[in-house]
Amino acid sequence: MTKPMNPNFYAVIIGTEILNGRREDKHFKFLRNELLQRGFKLKASFVLEDDPKLMEEVFRLVKRDSNSVMFSFGGIGATPDDYTREIATKVFGDGKLYMHQEAKRRILEQFKEAAYPHRINMAMLPKGAELLHNPINNVPGFYLEARFFFVPGFPQMAHPMIKEALQKFSPKKLYRYTICVEASENDLLDIMKQIPKDVEFSSLPAIKGSKYQDSISIASPDKQKAKKWIDFFIKEVQKRGFAYKEEECL
Repeated sequence: MTKPMNPNFYAVIIGTEILNGRREDKHFKFLRNELLQRGFKLKASFVLEDDPKLMEEVFRLVKRDSNSVMFSFGGIGATPDDYTREIATKVFGDGKLYMHQEAKRRILEQFKEAAYPHRINMAMLPKGAELLHNPINNVPGFYLEARFFFVPGFPQMAHPMIKEALQKFSPKKLYRYTICVEASENDLLDIMKQIPKDVEFSSLPAIKGSKYQDSISIASPDKQKAKKWIDFFIKEVQKRGFAYKEEECL
């Protein structure tokens, strides 16, 4: 597998403590915003228990997408409930963990003799793993095939690693046009169905007082194509006598 030209981005956030309310997730919003700034968006986001079977199933789901890029948060430490390294090599590698010499060097540099007997195990990584820099304690994250990225659960460590990982993907410009139509989704369905599949389209309905509204958004890397189809939508809206504004419905 090689880095996809048109990537589909997935977030996998591992942490029972998020699901049971002991911690609040700080990764989804961060990753979403970093992607949006670069002209990308998430395909899907998962929040999982520390359950090896479930983790494996989700990793395999992501792997089946030939255009997938995954950011996995949490579980790469050395405690008994840290399963990510083991599952990563089972799904994306050869099922074995190997001592990564550069990761070992960084951990020893940071912790000296205190790296043994447990911290040093964080240098056991899947074959072919490359490293992501940890600005807090020098224990690296890692990635495979330049598309499957594994970072700690701590935001202070994970978020700089995500920014480093995203440098591998050239930003793309996305041209977006949005209108607010005073109509229901049902009123506009026949227009929506004419928008081609290669144009990003969304409909966000709302009710303001007793009136229906619908935010229609059309986007494309091709500015002319995006403009063509928002103009088409406006023309069809006008034909039907619905009022509209060139902004998001509030």
